[in-house]
Amino acid sequence: MRAKYKHILSLLLALFLLLSCAACGQTQVEQPEDTGDKDQYMTEPVPEGKPNPVEPQDTTVDTTTTHTCTFSISCATILDNMDQCAESKKELVPADGVILPPTEVAFAEGESAFDVLQRVCRDNGIHLESKFTPVYNSAYIQGIHNIYEFDVGKLSGWMYAVNDWFPNYGCSLYQVQDGDVIRWVYTCDLGADVGGGQAAGDGQQEGAST
Repeated sequence: MRAKYKHILSLLLALFLLLSCAACGQTQVEQPEDTGDKDQYMTEPVPEGKPNPVEPQDTTVDTTTTHTCTFSISCATILDNMDQCAESKKELVPADGVILPPTEVAFAEGESAFDVLQRVCRDNGIHLESKFTPVYNSAYIQGIHNIYEFDVGKLSGWMYAVNDWFPNYGCSLYQVQDGDVIRWVYTCDLGADVGGGQAAGDGQQEGAST
């Protein structure tokens, strides 16, 4: 009789564990109840009149339709912060801080700021390293011209501006428009030294890159 009870208890325990595991597999991550006006990436709303982010998976690039934009890359802020710059990176900083002067670039309808950055760097022999950040569904720029985030202090990194506005979302989500002026700039102060402090605080951030 005792053996029979043990057998029944073993079966009940196994059933309990099985149901528990199934429940664990279906557990969903709870989102904060009070998110205010923030979007799914927990960033502030896009300012009125500025373009909304476009998810890469919802974009179709039309290579038969081309436009032009002006593109530049600068790390001029480092010149005022050389005392914080990693010793091995000082020789990489151009005398005027300009890695790529304003250059007219052709792009296809539907391309993102990241698409254009990749091509510009490739065509001009400029080093670029990035990684995909799932939580923001966008590429994250780690280094350009072998100058990386945190190379000039813990608040340093790469940011991008479009027509003097710093989007508060990743560069894979900004769909380039005809005539845009896109600047990639290195900040040493989480955006405050380049005019993009709010974007750096609200957008994708590991260091300062967006």
